[in-house]
Amino acid sequence: MKHYLLIVLGLLQCLIAVQAIEEAPVTSISPEQLQKVVPFAVQGTLQTFTKTVHGGVQHVVIKLAENASQIKLIQAHLQKRAEQYQAGDYSVTERLHGAEMPGLAQLKMAKTDDIKVKYQALDNGGQIHFSSEYPQFVQALHEWFDAQAQDHGNPEIPGHNRHHSQPAE
Repeated sequence: MKHYLLIVLGLLQCLIAVQAIEEAPVTSISPEQLQKVVPFAVQGTLQTFTKTVHGGVQHVVIKLAENASQIKLIQAHLQKRAEQYQAGDYSVTERLHGAEMPGLAQLKMAKTDDIKVKYQALDNGGQIHFSSEYPQFVQALHEWFDAQAQDHGNPEIPGHNRHHSQPAE
């Protein structure tokens, strides 16, 4: 009887552990996974997601001046991604983060003019500015930015907070 009870308890613990593993969310994208979809050296960059009143701004910048050769790669990548997002194409994001990524389904339902996406080159990389006049898409952008920040990390860019001290456009 003791052995039967121990076996049942052991099986129960295994089932609980398996269920916890299956329910655990993916909380980070490894540099290796990210490197498969970007042409620049991921390890040499900082990527941030800053929410604003009407959406948010994604920045990708080099960490060190000696990585200047990566700037053109970052800029080309962000410009292409901004064009895809403006056209409503979030397929790369979906492949990397999964179809259940917060905010993604709502963003994919937006019409082309519902969300404005603007790329801007920076001296040390680039940025994509997302904005919408529609509350449901602002909320979706905020959810999406939170998920991006969680998956990629959201390090502070030195000197960056000065122009984002208020979450305004």
